[in-house]
Amino acid sequence: MAEKQLMSNYRVPGMRGPRDRQGGEKPKEGRKTLKRLAGYFTEDKRRLVFLIISVVIVVICSVYAPKLQSRAIDMIASGQFRELAQVFAVMLIVYGIHAVCTLFQSRISAVLSQHIVKKMRDDLFKCIVNLPIKYLDSHSHGDIMSRMTNDVENISNTVSQSISSLVSGVLTIIGTVIMMLYLCPQLALLSCVTVLLTIGATRLLSKAMRKFYRKRQVLLGSLNGTVEEMISGYKTVVAYNRQDAVIDEFNTTADELTKTGIIAEILGGSMGPVMNVINNIGFVIIAAFGGYFAVNHIISIGTISAFIVYAKQFGRPIDELAQIYGQIQTAIAGAERVFAIMDEPCEDKSGSYNMDDAKGVITFKNVNFSYVEGKPVLKDFNLEVRAGHKVALVGQTGSGKTTVVNLLMRFYDVDSGKIMIDGVNIKDIDCNELRKNTAIVLQDTVLFADTVKNNLKYSKENASEEEVENAARMSNCHSMIRHLQNGYDTELTQSGYNLSQGQRQLLSIARAFLASPKILILDEATSSVDTRTEKHIQDAMHRLMENRTSLIIAHRLSTIQDADCIVVMDNGRIVETGNHEELISQRGRYYELYMTQFAGSAT
Repeated sequence: MAEKQLMSNYRVPGMRGPRDRQGGEKPKEGRKTLKRLAGYFTEDKRRLVFLIISVVIVVICSVYAPKLQSRAIDMIASGQFRELAQVFAVMLIVYGIHAVCTLFQSRISAVLSQHIVKKMRDDLFKCIVNLPIKYLDSHSHGDIMSRMTNDVENISNTVSQSISSLVSGVLTIIGTVIMMLYLCPQLALLSCVTVLLTIGATRLLSKAMRKFYRKRQVLLGSLNGTVEEMISGYKTVVAYNRQDAVIDEFNTTADELTKTGIIAEILGGSMGPVMNVINNIGFVIIAAFGGYFAVNHIISIGTISAFIVYAKQFGRPIDELAQIYGQIQTAIAGAERVFAIMDEPCEDKSGSYNMDDAKGVITFKNVNFSYVEGKPVLKDFNLEVRAGHKVALVGQTGSGKTTVVNLLMRFYDVDSGKIMIDGVNIKDIDCNELRKNTAIVLQDTVLFADTVKNNLKYSKENASEEEVENAARMSNCHSMIRHLQNGYDTELTQSGYNLSQGQRQLLSIARAFLASPKILILDEATSSVDTRTEKHIQDAMHRLMENRTSLIIAHRLSTIQDADCIVVMDNGRIVETGNHEELISQRGRYYELYMTQFAGSAT
């Protein structure tokens, strides 16, 4: 249907579309993303406190150990061997505490990171399942999946590997600077020259790195979208010999991803060598000026030794951050994409009315709607469906039939006008209540990788075995199910591909039967069923539709000849209404459609 295509994200394999230009989206604030990411740490305060305590102890040991080493060297130089053993004993204790706390720090860091990522993954999935249908219809499914898998996994890896490094690095730098100022302020200030060089190099490289790491994540999502489309539409690709076009499209995106990835890795890999050069400059400064100060008896030989250790200790966290900077940028880019979905408004399910006493009178009053602004699909649409009546919507592809169903189910909101059930605007009805009392069978059958029984019970989780079998009998699929390998316990593959299209459609209809709804919607429900099976379904539908409001969309006019009212739509408007005999006698649009089908031509 044309209106479904407007909201669909499907592309013909080999054709380039707007989605392929995502690499140009504007970047968001990295600082804001980091602040939001840090908010997840505060939710697990107990582990965070233990982690900080262990990090502080490790830093204290790291900062205090060189001072002990300096003292030992000075004792050896001055021949004070009597107290040397005591200093060595203290050093062993300090290094032992350092090792134990480092092990504890690594363990608790791993546990904390996994808890944080689990919470983030849970939040993301909760947001995805509560997104409006409009969002999922207008965005690449592969890209959304990439945010749940690749982006979250990148965050997980970065957090687990760098969380303790970030905390200990900052504390180590602070502690080291304090000790260097305590031992020799002059030499400490000279060593700070390397800090200025480090800050300048980091700022220059980080700006370029952030751009390419973000673009790489976007391209990865686009590539996943291309693969997801190819796999889901593989039969179509093969049937039209589009393999080469699909390969070209994949290679185009993959080539761009490769180029972007190479630049990103080069920039990320250059950070480490640049930091090493700066650190070596720091060692030269300490060696030259430290020797001068020692000759002039400003500092001792042990102090020079301590300064060399402190300089290395000062540069170590900077080196570590430099080495993982690229990974951090990837995580930030992934976090931005994850938070972008989290920031999408959830589907509006508000409403205070329930449908416990609903009769099922459906009224469309002056409804106007468009998927794309300026291209209306429904125009001043008015329709009333009486309680317990069977109303069929027919018309050419793109006339707006499926849109009527989308609006009734609150998948989309009307631009103007209103839709009412028993005189109550559906916006005032609790969305969960509305859908609980409305069963819908779509043209595209959806089954899950689970047993046949659980697929049927998807519409009524607490249904009994008897209710499940009764629904299957009503839809004439009980016999078919019993002939499967394990009957109702037969495991279906993803989307039910181990069944024929007709069998999948029968199960989908049985699932709607089990819901026992007050309103029944069939959107081309029998389009994939053979004529004989269709007759059985029609017999079951007559029983099911008793005292229920039913709305049917069908191209096969033979299936709706007994409808109480047939509504003929064209270009978003109602052009004819009446029963089958009345419309045939009018020799209008319905008559043309009927005679075209009767003549055996395609519609």
